Amino acid sequence: MALPQTRQMMVLELLLCLSFGCAAALKPTCLSAQLRQPGDYILGGLFPFGMDILNLTARSEPTLVVCERLYVDGLIWALGMKFAIDQINNSTSLLPGVKLGYDMYDTCFEPATTLQPSLLFLTQNSSTGIGVLCNYSDYQPRVTAVIGPYKSALCLLTAKLFGFFWIPQVSYGASSEKLSNTELYPTFYRTVPSDKSLVEAMVLLLTKFGWNWIAIIGSDDEYGRGAQEQFLNMAENHSICIAFEGIIPTDLADPNAAHHLEYTINLINRTQVNIIVLFSHSLSAQALLEHSIRMGLGKKVWIGTDTWLLSDIAASIPNIQSIGIVLGFIMKTSPVPGFQEYVADLFTSVQQEEFCQESRELNQQLSPDTLGTRCRQCDHVSLQAVSSSLSRAQVEPVHIAVYSVAHALHRALGCTQHECPRAPIRPWQLLQFLETFPFEVNGQQFRFDQSHGISTGYKLIFWSWENDTLQYLPVGDYGESLCINESQMELHTKDSKEPTAECFKQCKPGQVRQTKGFHHCCYDCTDCPENTFWNAKDSSTCTPCLQHQWSPARSTRCYNRSERYLFWTEPLTIALLTLMSITMSLACVAAVLFLKNLETPLVQASGGKLSLFALLTLLLLCLSCCLYIGKPSSNICMIQPMVYVLCLSACFSTFFIKSLEITLVTEFPHCAPTFLHWLSQRRAWLLVALCLLPECLICLGYLHLGPDYLVVDYKSLPTEVLLLCNTESWFAFALMHGYNSCLGSACFLCTFMVQPSGKKYNFARGITFAFLIYFIVFIFFVAVFVTLKTILRSVAQIGTMLIISLGILVTYYIPKCYIIVLKPHLNTVDYFQNSIEEEPEDPSTRDNNPDPPSPAPQ
Repeated sequence: MALPQTRQMMVLELLLCLSFGCAAALKPTCLSAQLRQPGDYILGGLFPFGMDILNLTARSEPTLVVCERLYVDGLIWALGMKFAIDQINNSTSLLPGVKLGYDMYDTCFEPATTLQPSLLFLTQNSSTGIGVLCNYSDYQPRVTAVIGPYKSALCLLTAKLFGFFWIPQVSYGASSEKLSNTELYPTFYRTVPSDKSLVEAMVLLLTKFGWNWIAIIGSDDEYGRGAQEQFLNMAENHSICIAFEGIIPTDLADPNAAHHLEYTINLINRTQVNIIVLFSHSLSAQALLEHSIRMGLGKKVWIGTDTWLLSDIAASIPNIQSIGIVLGFIMKTSPVPGFQEYVADLFTSVQQEEFCQESRELNQQLSPDTLGTRCRQCDHVSLQAVSSSLSRAQVEPVHIAVYSVAHALHRALGCTQHECPRAPIRPWQLLQFLETFPFEVNGQQFRFDQSHGISTGYKLIFWSWENDTLQYLPVGDYGESLCINESQMELHTKDSKEPTAECFKQCKPGQVRQTKGFHHCCYDCTDCPENTFWNAKDSSTCTPCLQHQWSPARSTRCYNRSERYLFWTEPLTIALLTLMSITMSLACVAAVLFLKNLETPLVQASGGKLSLFALLTLLLLCLSCCLYIGKPSSNICMIQPMVYVLCLSACFSTFFIKSLEITLVTEFPHCAPTFLHWLSQRRAWLLVALCLLPECLICLGYLHLGPDYLVVDYKSLPTEVLLLCNTESWFAFALMHGYNSCLGSACFLCTFMVQPSGKKYNFARGITFAFLIYFIVFIFFVAVFVTLKTILRSVAQIGTMLIISLGILVTYYIPKCYIIVLKPHLNTVDYFQNSIEEEPEDPSTRDNNPDPPSPAPQ
């Protein structure tokens, strides 16, 4: 839709109201005298009446800065403030009995010009001096509040100045995000949203059309640089690639300005972008657009803001239609009722001498005008010259700014619906009411947010040309979300579709973008690696699978990991169980044979019931292999090493007693009669218990230092989660296995050098080979156990226990079972009773000395 027909008719009616026509406009008026008015409370106004300051850099002394050309929009904003104050003064409910005055000055878009009236506002009433005080709580400056200025750069300058004196300042156009910092600018307010909201809307627009290869240009001022910085930060998070970012000059009088603009156009051509985002005020935008037309840039998509989209300066450029599509966001505002008629009446009045004389007399009530004429060009402008700007100027932010101060003053004075007391009010007393309370303007509710701003949302407008007449078509809006009516957008492409603006192709599912070159939006498609997947919500990166999941390469989803441990049904387990069965069968056969032949010399010489106890511990050791098969748990992990070392320690204790017996008889025959009775009968069981006691204490220490615990390993296997037991305390591990190694070493040292008679059975040889096998297996076990972190660790532990058990059975028990079953004639007292005794050294010694007592049956 175009602008409302009623507004267009209103403009036409205003033009018809011109009673003096164009000729009358040539006669000077007293419009500049309308920019100040006395009152009980004065509001300062900072508006850009003029532009184009000449030779500002050439000044050698602080002389008055004068603008050369009228800025119509600034004049209309100032008249909007005058209209709002006149409405308030005529109201019988807002400030009844109190009159607001105003004092407006030109900023000329320049800090040097803005500072002069700002300092004047800070002077004490009816003076030109600023008091230097320790406490400004009772200080009464010339103005109660300040409306303006328009540009962010000027607000950043004045906000700290007014903030020091705690004077409320309400801007109608400054949108820099820096001004949202209420700690730095505590008294600054604005009736427009910040650039952050505008940038969010632009990013959503680019994302909507899939435009990710763009150029962004900003003017060399706070607005352009600040908005550009905000846009760059947000665009990166939305995969929008910035092909070129540039800054265009604001001082067009600079000799290098034209060269800089040409350089910018050349860079845009070189990057071959179709989308250009422009954050700039109207003059800089005009210069850039003029150069783009002159240099034949071609048709592009220009995305802008209300700072230049609604400006006649940009729209009046010759051949402006050739630049392509122009669209952008402007703040949502409503027409101010009665304003255009008010302006028409005012322009009529200022041409009447009687009205002008009354205005001059009224201004004499104010202090002398220190800074001279506020707007030199205003007295030479006609209604016809401002009519086009009047129809589209956004006056509502100024209107809201004035009313926000008036409502705060209403509350500060304690006004009723019928009367306001004329009490002295310090500017800082208005701040709490500005920040806290909502206020109503023309039937709408407004309220400053936490960052002292008011956000009404944005409209998306589209430049539409009909018969060389520009119309601003609203094609969408942005509040909490972006809505676009694409059917109303006339595009310049051949098929009337959206222009393309991307430097990459669409990747297939399971692929992501890999940046190539300098620009992060130019990329190749690569497959997602293993354990990651392609997520449709974020196609720029491969999303890692959760810890308990896995995925193959180029996957679009993750799969749950299966648990991995030593299963009962797998071939390796079956082989180990078969070996365990064989080992247990041999142990059972040996135990049955020893039990049936318990009183025979062979079994008695082998240890008797102690041998049966050793076989029982070997059976338990073999059965404990089942603890290593199946799904482990923390309790099972804690029990495994204790069962292993205690069974082995109990078995080794019986061999230790037998080894001591052999050592006493063979190495210390003269001491044997004294000590052998300690190794027989019940005392032997006491020694077994004593040998087992340290291992039990070590196991208690193992529980205290830190037992083995269950580890859920997601990294070792690609598609499975490995469940295995991990060692918490290697010190406890060393103590438990070290004690058994000490027992084994003692048994081995006691037996490996024994040289018995060839006519007697050699018990020492079986013990020696049994522990030799143990040491060899144990060395391999430690090496494998420390290095392996897979299910092979459980296999190594089972294999170690079974091989040690088989070694003991084969080297010590099986030969004796062979004699019991196949050579029972050797199972005699002569062959076994003294088998561990050495042959006497001298026959005479043997005749003179009685035989040492043989070991008692056990």
